[in-house]
Amino acid sequence: MERYRFLAKDTVEAAERLLGWELVRRTERGVIRIRITETEAYKGGDDPASHASRGVTARNRLMFGDVGYLYVYLIYGMHHCMNIVAHEPGEVGAVLLRGGTALEGIDLIRRNRPGVSDRLLLDGPGKLAQGLGIDLSWNGYFLLEPGASAADGLRLEPGQAEGSISRTPRIGITKAKELPWRFVLEPSESR
Repeated sequence: MERYRFLAKDTVEAAERLLGWELVRRTERGVIRIRITETEAYKGGDDPASHASRGVTARNRLMFGDVGYLYVYLIYGMHHCMNIVAHEPGEVGAVLLRGGTALEGIDLIRRNRPGVSDRLLLDGPGKLAQGLGIDLSWNGYFLLEPGASAADGLRLEPGQAEGSISRTPRIGITKAKELPWRFVLEPSESR
C-alpha cells in the first residue's frame, strides 16, 4: 500500500501524480490496460464545482471516505464518469479520470465503443468509462487490492508519466472553472 500513499495527500497533487498510472480491467474476454493521460481534481466544501460542496449525500458519500475507491456517477442521464477518491486525512476529494491511452486490449475497447475511431476511443471521461466497461455497478469498487486482479476486476497500477505535463483550468463545468486543477500528459515526441 506504500506505493498508493500519494492518494492520501492533497487531491490536486494526487490528480497530477496519477498521470501515467495504469488501470487494468480484467474481463472474461481478456485484459484492458490503459494509461491515465488526463485528470481533474475536485475537493470538498471550498470547491463549488465538487459534488461534495454541499455536504454528504447518498451520491457523494464515497468522496468523504477512504482513498482508493472508485466513485462512479452518471451525467446527462447517459455518460458514466470515474473518479478515484483521493484526499488528505479528514478532508474530502476525488480525482476525475478524463482520458487515457490504450496499452492492451484495444479490440475489447473497440467492442465497448463500436464505430469510433481509435483516436477518439478514450478522450473524455464518459468515453474512458465506456471503453473500460465501467457503469454505476462499479461505484465503491476498491482499486488497490491484490484481489482486483481476479476475473472481472479493476486495479490501479504504477506507470510512467512519459512526456510533458500541462496544468490548465478545469473544463466542462460552470463553477470554479478558473482553478488550474486539470492535468494533461502530452506524449513525448518520437525521436
